[in-house]
Amino acid sequence: MVGDVNASLKMIYWKSDHFWLGKLLDHPEIMTQGETLEELEENIRDAYLLMA
Repeated sequence: MVGDVNASLKMIYWKSDHFWLGKLLDHPEIMTQGETLEELEENIRDAYLLMA
């Protein structure tokens, strides 16, 4: 079982010169980036599902 896709994920994020960077608060080993905040949110969800 992969886990609840609709689970609420809390992340901390910040803007670098070129990308948005973020990591999950409950799983700080899961980090990713995106060109937009929306892309970062999608990438962090995908990374979480891969690790679950």
